[in-house]
Amino acid sequence: MNAYFKLSGGKRFFAAFLALLLTLALTPFRGFASEEGQVVLPPDPDILAQGALLVDLKTGKMVYGKNEHAELFPASLTKVMTALLTLEAIDTGRLTFQQEVTAGSVVKTLPADGSTVGLKEGEVMTVRNLLDCLLIPSANEAACVLAVAVAGSVDAFVDAMNKKADELGCRNTHFVNPHGLHDPGHYTSPWDMYLITKAAMKYPTFMVICDTDRVVVPATNMSKERALLNTNYLICNRRIPDYKNPEVHGVKTGSTSQSGHCLVATAQRNNKHFLSVVMGAERVQEGKKTIIRSFSETTRLFNWGFDNFRYMTLLDEGEPIDEIPVSLSRTNHVTAVSGAELEALVPAGLKKDVVERSIQLETDSIEAPVEEGQKLGTVTVSYNGVEYGSVDLLSSHAAELSKFLQVEKKAVEIAKKPVTWAAAGVVGVAALALAIRGAIKNRRRARSSGFSGYNGR
Repeated sequence: MNAYFKLSGGKRFFAAFLALLLTLALTPFRGFASEEGQVVLPPDPDILAQGALLVDLKTGKMVYGKNEHAELFPASLTKVMTALLTLEAIDTGRLTFQQEVTAGSVVKTLPADGSTVGLKEGEVMTVRNLLDCLLIPSANEAACVLAVAVAGSVDAFVDAMNKKADELGCRNTHFVNPHGLHDPGHYTSPWDMYLITKAAMKYPTFMVICDTDRVVVPATNMSKERALLNTNYLICNRRIPDYKNPEVHGVKTGSTSQSGHCLVATAQRNNKHFLSVVMGAERVQEGKKTIIRSFSETTRLFNWGFDNFRYMTLLDEGEPIDEIPVSLSRTNHVTAVSGAELEALVPAGLKKDVVERSIQLETDSIEAPVEEGQKLGTVTVSYNGVEYGSVDLLSSHAAELSKFLQVEKKAVEIAKKPVTWAAAGVVGVAALALAIRGAIKNRRRARSSGFSGYNGR
C-alpha cells in the first residue's frame, strides 16, 4: 500500500495541506487569464460619444473602435485637412511660411458667432500666423483666407480637399467648406480623421502648432498683436484647468450644436504612442460641474490603452516556422523561417504560446534549386480574430539541384508520355515482324539444303 494511505487521519490532512501549498507555490501566476487558461481581454471602455477610435501609431493598428466608419459631423476637425493642404503647398514651393497674404471679402461671409480672431478684409498676415490662427484658437476666417491662398478660391480648395481625402483612402468623407461650420453634406468618420491627421503629422510644423497652448500673433496693418489660447483643454489649462493631461500632444478640437464635441489627440507613455478620435460627445452637468466629454472621454480612452496593452515580439527574425519538401536535390527539405521580427501591441495578459499562426505557402513542395532567403510564403499571427501582422517566410538554407535526379525525372516523364508508349509499340511490332521474317528465311534455307528434320532408318 502507498505510504500516504498509511497515515492517520490528522496526518493525512496535514500532508494534503502541505501538498496544496506546494502546488500553489509552484504554479506560475498568470494575470489576465481565466481558470481555463484563456486570455481575459480588456473590458470595453464604452466611450461616451457617437464615434471613437484609438490607433497605435507605432503599428497603425486599431486598438479600439466605436462606429469608426460612421459618417459624422466633424465641425472644426475639418481644419486638419485645411492645414494639410496648406503645408503641402508650402512643401511644393507654392507658398512659404513667411509669405504675406491679404484677407479678402470672404471673411465677411462667415457668421459672427463662430470661432474667430477678428480678421478683417484687407488685413495682411503671414501664412505661418494664419496657420497659428487656424489650429490654436480655431479661427474660421483663417481657414477661408488660407483656402484662397492655396487654391485661388474656396470652391477650388474644397474640391482639392475631397480629392485629397480620396487619395488618403477616406471612404466616408465629403467636405463642403474649409472650416467645418455645419452643413448636412459635410461629414467624415473617426477612421478617416485618423488618416487625415496621420498625413498632416508628417509635417513637423503641424504638431508644433497643435501642441502650443498659447501664441502671440504679431501686430498687423489692421490689428494690435493677438494673444491666442488653444481650444484643447487637455493642453491648455488657462481657461479650464480640470482636463490638463501632460501625456497629451495636440491635435484639434471641434464643436457645433449638430456635431457635438469632437477631439483628435495624441498621447505618449513610455514606449506606447496613441492617436484618438472622439466625435459627437456631449456637454453634461454633474452637480455644479460642467463636463465636456470630448476631453474626459479622450483621457479615459488613452488610460484604457496604456493600462491594458503592451508590446510583444510575436515572431523573431529567423524563427523556424515550417519545413518544405524539396525535390531534385540531395537535401530533402528546407526550413521556412520568419523573414522579419513581428512586434505588436497586444492585450497585457496575452502569452506568446496561445497566439495563432496561419501559414500560406506558395507551394506544398518545391523543386531545386532553392536559394537561401528565397520567399516560400507568408505567416500571419492573430488571436481571437484580431490580426497582428504578416511576414514573409524565407528559406533558411540553399538546396542545390542534383543533375542525376533531374535526368532521372526527365526519363520518367518521357516514359510516361502516350507518344512514348506508341513509339515503343511500333518498335516492338517491327522487331517482331523482323524476327518472324528471319525465322521463315532460315526454314527455307534448311529445306533447300535437304535437311528434313527426320532421322529415318
